[in-house]
Amino acid sequence: MINRKWTCWVTAAALSALFAGCGGGNSANQAPAAQQPAATTAKKAVDPATTGSISGVVKFDGAVPKYKPINMSADPNCVKANSKPVLPDEIAAGEGGALANVVVYVKSGADDYSFSVPTDSATLDQKGCMYTPHVVAVMAGQQLQVINSDATTHNIHPTPADNREWNKSQPPNSPAITDTFARPEVAIPVKCNVHPWMKGYIAVLANPLFAISGKDGKFEIKGLPPGTYTIEAWQEKLGTQDQTVTIGPKESKTADFSFKAGS
Repeated sequence: MINRKWTCWVTAAALSALFAGCGGGNSANQAPAAQQPAATTAKKAVDPATTGSISGVVKFDGAVPKYKPINMSADPNCVKANSKPVLPDEIAAGEGGALANVVVYVKSGADDYSFSVPTDSATLDQKGCMYTPHVVAVMAGQQLQVINSDATTHNIHPTPADNREWNKSQPPNSPAITDTFARPEVAIPVKCNVHPWMKGYIAVLANPLFAISGKDGKFEIKGLPPGTYTIEAWQEKLGTQDQTVTIGPKESKTADFSFKAGS
């Protein structure tokens, strides 16, 4: 009797293991299938033989604001560094309304392409107790080099919304400060905690397709693959303007921008 019970128990256990290994026909007991990672679409490389460009002029329409000279008397070194009164750079409009310091960049249309981060550094100088240039642009991940050409200590303090904030002191004749910004942001205000009138901007872009208008208001964006793009112009006090531009292979297009006073 004991042997018969033992034999039945062994047989039942073996059958149970067999059905468990085969799933037993019960889908509820089956382990879920491993999920496969979603397929990703590889970005296209830019063919330099087909790239075109967009150029234009940025102008200011209206009476140029009259600024008072900056009072730098708090630091005799700053006064000594400037032989003439220095005016704020908020709206730098010149002859014929030419508007400088406007960031013009590809806002959309280039997402299907891959772009290498430029290996050269962008430079932000502190000269005459002012940020020079007033607006500097870099691609996300590109190195920004900050130098001090003055005989006084500065304190560089970018205040981003979507990037890491930093605050670094830089005495005269000290080595350059280098840093990067990981995410696009147009544009990051930068100030000097020692000299409150020192203000500038760092524009961080998603690709290298950008330019900053010069004193003559002119800009040129090179290396554009064929396609349709939204081009945006950003000015610190006057806001933004967009245009849609289609570029064919090796084609050059013109896109002018005009900002009105009070916009």
